[in-house]
Amino acid sequence: MILFRQVRYQLMLFFRRPAAMFFVIIMPVVLLALLTQILGNEAIPGEWVSTAQFYTPALAVFGVVSACYIYLAVSTATSRDQGVLKRIRGTPLSPTVYMTARIISVSIIAFISAIIVIAAGVYFLDVEMLWEKFAAGCVILFVGGLTFAALGLAVAAMCRSSETVQAVVNATLLPLAFLSEIFIRPGRELPDWMVRTADFFPLKHFGVAFGNAFRPSLDGHGFTFGGDDTVFTIVPELTVMAIWGIAATLVAVRFFKWDYKL
Repeated sequence: MILFRQVRYQLMLFFRRPAAMFFVIIMPVVLLALLTQILGNEAIPGEWVSTAQFYTPALAVFGVVSACYIYLAVSTATSRDQGVLKRIRGTPLSPTVYMTARIISVSIIAFISAIIVIAAGVYFLDVEMLWEKFAAGCVILFVGGLTFAALGLAVAAMCRSSETVQAVVNATLLPLAFLSEIFIRPGRELPDWMVRTADFFPLKHFGVAFGNAFRPSLDGHGFTFGGDDTVFTIVPELTVMAIWGIAATLVAVRFFKWDYKL
């Protein structure tokens, strides 16, 4: 099958890029180890979760976003700069199949990254898996990965070179990761403008939804449409991510060019 072969080819390209492998797969695990060593792995006051129980899902999200947003955007723009995308258009291979293979491959990479981070937390840092919330967690990862893949392609569509794309994705992800409390333990009071800014973007909703799947204090399986602060629900966060994903898809479809030299 052509799609399967293209997915395998894209995966092969990724695993032949040591720098990409390090930042997407290894870096989240390294950050998890460092943060739990620096901050300790005791229960966070008022949260009923340990440091590892909080940072494991947060850094799994960071790994997914690194794959679906940064790696997809930069690798796509680099292929365009090198003329690969232009040559693809001159072959019988459907552009839709080619781009679908790219998205599927980064989704697989993101899933691998998340699994490695979670496995490290479970086996080395006593992170508890809440199996009643497992299905909701998988849905969050799936929707979040597709959302940030769409955003990555939208950035690649709006920028003319891989250097510009790399600057944009790094300049947007790292500040938003701090604003979205990916790297900040609960209990820290952020200024109101930071909270409002983070609430507007999808990264915070991704991190909150997946992090709640690891919070024993929350009741429910996640697939509920209402409740209070003690009930686990993913519907509000999924709605925000879906809106961003649809908007980014429309931008990517409208503005993406296979060769900016044309």
